[in-house]
Amino acid sequence: MRVVGLISGTSVDGIDVALAELTASGDEVVLVPLGHSSVPYPGDLRRELLAALPPSGTTVEQVTRLDTRVGQAFAAAASTLSGTANLVASLGQTVFHWVDSGRARGSLQLGQPAWIAERTGLPVVADLRVRDIAAGGHGAPLASTLDALWLRDLAPAVALNIGGIANVTVVRADGVQAFDTGPGNALLDLAAHQVTGGAQSSDLDGAIAARGQIHEELLRRLLDEPFYAAPPPKSTGKELFHAGYLRAATDGLDVRDEDLLATLTELTAVTIARACADATTVIVSGGGADNPSLMRALARHLPGARLATSDEFGLPRDAKEAYLTALLGWLTWHGVPANLPEATGARGPRLLGSITPGAHPLSMPAPHPVTVTRLRVAAHPDQPIGVPDAPS
Repeated sequence: MRVVGLISGTSVDGIDVALAELTASGDEVVLVPLGHSSVPYPGDLRRELLAALPPSGTTVEQVTRLDTRVGQAFAAAASTLSGTANLVASLGQTVFHWVDSGRARGSLQLGQPAWIAERTGLPVVADLRVRDIAAGGHGAPLASTLDALWLRDLAPAVALNIGGIANVTVVRADGVQAFDTGPGNALLDLAAHQVTGGAQSSDLDGAIAARGQIHEELLRRLLDEPFYAAPPPKSTGKELFHAGYLRAATDGLDVRDEDLLATLTELTAVTIARACADATTVIVSGGGADNPSLMRALARHLPGARLATSDEFGLPRDAKEAYLTALLGWLTWHGVPANLPEATGARGPRLLGSITPGAHPLSMPAPHPVTVTRLRVAAHPDQPIGVPDAPS
């Protein structure tokens, strides 16, 4: 079947949409990428979303309006690729991820799926995180589901996504571990907006950081953050890494603009590298993969690993999470648990999400009878692309 996957990451820079064809054969799922794009939020909607994020206050009225407007924006994005699709899966726009004493208590994704179902006429699988949280997990990183199936023959390897928050899936011969490592682009984007007077929302091509030097005292302060020392499974978000956090870290320090960006780039690289220490291959996706300064810093801290992007293995780095969402929707539709308990910390495998019917009554297939253990990315079902080479 063909599934549209939708997600907007913690950078809130737009809606990633991808169309995948998914076929199961025994324990293997074959994913054929059929196209993707990124649809920017209307400027006023993005501003309203950012204004509602912690530590800012908001109201129930504002959350309701945003839920509707984000749902309509997701519906418009889905309609660009839904013409031949059978199903839509949406991870929505995360606005709050509630973690208390190292345990996830809840997570809120905006983007009411009824708007998507109404616009496309297709059933929609959404609200994909909370069942895992109800089972004692973190509801994140759900990328571990795709990564563990996709990279099982490449162990030890790490799938790294650098969005607003960076997360890794560490695939070893004896198991899988996945967790958020800390800020990916979140603090970098805030700093770039600050030092350019709002002219830039990110450090384009890492150019500002490239002109700076690492401020050692600031880096020491930042690395003292308790989250980094906490054992996985763990998750975080902009509830922690926000503008107030950055102001507190720099309080009393004389830090040049360029040095601030250089130091935050180093922070992201160091905290990621700690999670990738024994990997022979690190496969990078997300917006951070387009930041040369960050990629150079990662290479410096991971001298023994091959750094590659997911494009080399068939999944576009700027759409990998949208294809992940399509896979999660397919698994739910076929009665297959879509969480990875050893990664999220849940008590066991769970079916994820809620289903909103489309224009017609639901007609669900029989549950897939075999446990899915691997994912193959293919140009078409008989011609694989991006099959990772096993380490020599």
